[in-house]
Amino acid sequence: MAEAEAAQLKEEGNRHFQLQDYKAATKSYSQALKLTKDKALLATLYRNRAACGLKMESYAQAASDASRAIDINSADIKALYRRCQALEHLGKLDQAFKDVQRCATLEPRNQNFQETLRRLNTSIQEQLRVQFSTDSRVQTMFEILLNENSEADKREKAANNLIVLGREEAGAERIFQSNGVALLLQLMNTQRPELVLAAVRTLSGMCSGHRARATAILHAVCIDRICSLMALENEEMSLAVCNLLQAIIDSLSGEDKREHRGKEEALVLDTKKDLKQITSHLLDMLVSKKVSGQGRDQALNLLNKNVPRKDLSIHDNSRTIYVVDNGLRKILKVVGQVPDLPSCLPLTDNTRMLASILINKLYDDLRCDPERDHFRKICEEYITSKFDPQDMDKNVNAIQTVSGILQGPFDLGNQLLGMKGVMEMMVALCGSEREADQLVAVEALIHASTKLSRATFIITNGVTLLKQIYKTTKNEKIKIRTLVGLCKLGSAGGSDYGLRQFAEGSTEKLAKQCRKWLCNTAIDTRTRRWAVEGLAYLTLDADVKDDFVQDIPALQAMFELAKTSDKTILYSVANTLVNCTNSYDVKEVVPELVQLAKFSKQHVPEEHPKDKKDFVDLRVKRLLKAGVISALACMVKADSAILTDQTKELLARVFLALCDNPKDRGTIVAQGGGKALIPLALEGTDVGKVKAAHGLAKIAAVSNPDIAFPGERVYEVVRPLVSLLDTQRDGLQNYEALLGLTNLSGRSDKLRQKIFKEKALPDIENYMFENHDQLRQAATECMCNMVLNKEVQERFLADGNDRLKLVVLLCGEDDHKLQNAAAGALAMLTAAHKKLCLKMTEVTTQWLEILQRLCLHDQLSVQHRGLVIAHNLLSADAELARKLVESELLEILTVVGKQEPDEKRAAVVQTARECLIKCMDYGFIKPVS
Repeated sequence: MAEAEAAQLKEEGNRHFQLQDYKAATKSYSQALKLTKDKALLATLYRNRAACGLKMESYAQAASDASRAIDINSADIKALYRRCQALEHLGKLDQAFKDVQRCATLEPRNQNFQETLRRLNTSIQEQLRVQFSTDSRVQTMFEILLNENSEADKREKAANNLIVLGREEAGAERIFQSNGVALLLQLMNTQRPELVLAAVRTLSGMCSGHRARATAILHAVCIDRICSLMALENEEMSLAVCNLLQAIIDSLSGEDKREHRGKEEALVLDTKKDLKQITSHLLDMLVSKKVSGQGRDQALNLLNKNVPRKDLSIHDNSRTIYVVDNGLRKILKVVGQVPDLPSCLPLTDNTRMLASILINKLYDDLRCDPERDHFRKICEEYITSKFDPQDMDKNVNAIQTVSGILQGPFDLGNQLLGMKGVMEMMVALCGSEREADQLVAVEALIHASTKLSRATFIITNGVTLLKQIYKTTKNEKIKIRTLVGLCKLGSAGGSDYGLRQFAEGSTEKLAKQCRKWLCNTAIDTRTRRWAVEGLAYLTLDADVKDDFVQDIPALQAMFELAKTSDKTILYSVANTLVNCTNSYDVKEVVPELVQLAKFSKQHVPEEHPKDKKDFVDLRVKRLLKAGVISALACMVKADSAILTDQTKELLARVFLALCDNPKDRGTIVAQGGGKALIPLALEGTDVGKVKAAHGLAKIAAVSNPDIAFPGERVYEVVRPLVSLLDTQRDGLQNYEALLGLTNLSGRSDKLRQKIFKEKALPDIENYMFENHDQLRQAATECMCNMVLNKEVQERFLADGNDRLKLVVLLCGEDDHKLQNAAAGALAMLTAAHKKLCLKMTEVTTQWLEILQRLCLHDQLSVQHRGLVIAHNLLSADAELARKLVESELLEILTVVGKQEPDEKRAAVVQTARECLIKCMDYGFIKPVS
């Protein structure tokens, strides 16, 4: 019984394989393998499962299955060839060559085997040539670099060549095998910045995607030395070392997705100890006075990127727990630094914000209340330990720490605000004579008033205090911060026109003062940033945002600030632009509920007249004219944890709003908007990725892809567009994604192949069944381009599906645009395969009537495609041609062929005449003298 069931499962697997459902085929073969002991059947099943592995690009599995089949029958030629194919893809050319050599010995006349033999022989010879030349090149480069008498340009060229070589797998391995790590350490010992940089960048390339090499390099160079280089006051060096450490971490943790090959596959290394050591050293860097501001930023960036889980479905958060237990106090110390105090650690403008983001990520990564309570307890103990009546500097550090936490996990910050003495200390510091104390207190008040309930409390208790400081202080830094505090409290009602905290016109006055400071280049960048922070709150008011976009100097000043090295401004700029473009989510107001609210005398949100579409469109035009795209493109490139997923979502919203009008998309593309949208569509929040993908779809639908997404970037656009074909997305997103994919699929077969590999075909086919006319038309137009791809044609050739029938029936629809697309697809399919010409006559009894209607169509493009289909059918088979000649189609062809071929109708008349000539060739009709 088991053997019979195994044989049945094998047949079932074969059927799935023919239908190109390789996953299901693999499952059937695997089930059959468990049921049989028959050696011949076992060999067949392993061989067939190897074929599935090749199709699904699981080459290691395919090679393993083929080997098992060969173990049973060493002369199994199919299994040998499949193993050869798998080994070739895995880069094991010498082993692949041996397999195909055996195949060629067993079947010497097989042209396929002979061709593969020749190709592999050429590849192996080339590999050997490269290897030998690489060895000598590596030696030469080190000789030039380590020779103090070498010319400067020769040394620079050798350094660059070494870096490039280290990024290639073959080159990296040759450097490693040729005692290259010791020589690179010699370069680092020269202490010449350009040579040390070259050595670090070469090591980065060598570590990427190779766990064993990364481990060896980490131990050879030593983590202490790596961290000491990153701590230097040299931005370029610090970034290069950060990239080296990231490459090592990726390789050790398995985050590097590159397929490991050769001996690397067999290595099982326990990397936890090394990863823990790296984390420990990074935490120590945070509180060391010897570390530069740049070095501290890079350490925080690495911790932000590698400690919290990227996917919360993964249960293990041990890295976060380790950092909380061993490093949270160190992170809090960075957050609590006050730049104006003499004890302050070296910082950049971004350091405290990076530390706040890290605290936020660590807190979000905790799994249960006991873990969160432990986290809060450490924060409370740290802040309480800082309160000291005898030492005002310590009190300032405590309030600065609370302020930093409020910029991270807000719930935790709110709990800390409720601690005894915190709010009192803020108020006391506001009244201090020291300006450093006032600065910290005002910033803390600003961050404390984020929630409406908290803001209302501070409006009642703190506005008078803020106004008093604003009037009395002569320090611009304090004045601007108190103004932002007032801005934030004034905007506590959000975009609700009817809910205002301050008197009519107050917000416009505050905004005017913010714009004035923003344009004042005499004020330092860090202080001007607060002006943007104020506008981020005030632009919720429609009068403010309308005035702001008309102030071109203020807009351009904000864009210039967004391009500076101070990345703490990114969120405020993004927020301001979201407000100006009204790209925030607005809850739909149900009229019945509004009436009910009015009846019960509840507050009803009101829309400002200047928030209507005409005003928004005008604001978008002004922003584009002021150069918003170049600022957004620069913001997206920020390689920093400060560019959080929330900020990316805001930027995606702005981009989508800017792309709304098709006339503006050319400007967006010209200024680099297309390229900037790609990373936003690939990383960030789910909402942000969908918004960015929709923006990409709008651009891809109307732009030349070669200009909008130059080079290899165009292939990165495909996945975001395919993600919009989901039924959970709205109809407009589906439609514009289909238009974008149609445009891309018309460019090259490589792009069509990419769309096919992203599994877009089933979705495109589903939309061809859609009731919505525009969606159905867009999907059919996309399919019209996709049928040029061989793998798509194979889907139509496969038995047991209605794909061809659907296309034939769509040719008979009344919508001429839909007919045109469907006829185009059918013309290309019937031109590619004679089998499809015969299949077309079997899928529906209406095929001939539909074809005749196409050939008589009043739209010339549709008529031409119909005549091309007729010509393909006539050329495919003599019996089919006879059937067509015996129908009314001959009369149609004769009438069309006799017409005078004017400029518009030339192609139509010519195709009809070619059909008639084909009939004459068969002898079915004769020419009239």
